[in-house]
Amino acid sequence: MRLDVLVPTLNRAPLVERAVRSVLRAQQPYGLVVHVTVICNRCTDDTVDRLAVLQQETPGRIAVIHERRRGKSRALNAGFAATTGDLVGMIDDDEEVDSQWLIRIAAAFTDRSLDFVGGPYVAVWNARSPKWVPEDYLAVIGDADGGPEPREYGPEFHPMLKGGNAVIRRSTLYRVGPYAEYLGPGTYSRLFSCEDEEMHWRLMQHGARGRYLPDLVVYHHVSPSRVTPEYFRRWCFWRGVSRGLMDRRHPLPVRYLAGVPRFLCGRALTSLVRLASTPASRRDPASRMADELRLWDLAGYWYGRHVYTLARFSPVQSRRKAPTPWPAPPPAEVVTTAGLEGVIGPDDDFLIPGKPAA
Repeated sequence: MRLDVLVPTLNRAPLVERAVRSVLRAQQPYGLVVHVTVICNRCTDDTVDRLAVLQQETPGRIAVIHERRRGKSRALNAGFAATTGDLVGMIDDDEEVDSQWLIRIAAAFTDRSLDFVGGPYVAVWNARSPKWVPEDYLAVIGDADGGPEPREYGPEFHPMLKGGNAVIRRSTLYRVGPYAEYLGPGTYSRLFSCEDEEMHWRLMQHGARGRYLPDLVVYHHVSPSRVTPEYFRRWCFWRGVSRGLMDRRHPLPVRYLAGVPRFLCGRALTSLVRLASTPASRRDPASRMADELRLWDLAGYWYGRHVYTLARFSPVQSRRKAPTPWPAPPPAEVVTTAGLEGVIGPDDDFLIPGKPAA
């Protein structure tokens, strides 16, 4: 079995080098061939030079491709198209995988009915976490945990597959289609998101079977530039915009008010009342910040749903198309090796129906 690990990157040479080295250092189980593909998304720093050194150190294990159209979703789709492995893994360039990451993947996919797996992000802080950071918004700095037990993704398990720690069968990707290129970090805002939620929604719609593995761990290095109230506000607003855009294609199974899910309006109103009625000196800093961020959630969603897509020169006018299906895979080939016969071929918690985000 072959695993292609995709790492999209934009001008973060030291980080992507560390991420690739972590995959190369991880324990590799017998029977799993691992290859890393870095997608340079219009890099202008020394990323290519650093990776060239790694390619010399580990011949045949690293490929570097270029995607000039800026955007994480576009970079991932370019990586899918350029690789052929049975499994497609994805990590971000500011992460490191656990030493057992590859072993967990190989063990999970001995189950041939399994289509995809995901796992937790463990935040690595350069300093102590500030007191004002709300637990409900740890995803802003890449900290996500679905619990201590393996679980099947679906209506009874509300966390979603996150693209910084995901492995999907290539045959499933052929069925489901590529990442939606109108979502995710891109040219128009580095804080666009929801490409993971949209992919998770389509996986569920196609009946794909996925499993959350608590020991499939990646370590996410928290940049000091993200640990500011201003960054949290901007992230929540643009995530709201992204969800508003996605709502046009995938409306939630909930009641709406003025084009926005009513539960978002209710949460924001409750938060506004608390902010107006309770002096800041008497509030816990984290809960006060959480109340403020719920207002940014609502503002972004409304803007994305009503304003952004209607702007005359909105970039989303050319980006909001449904994902283009993959071309049909080449026919599988039946082979026999050492008496073993098999088939060889090429190989965005918010969107679970009926369950709004907490």
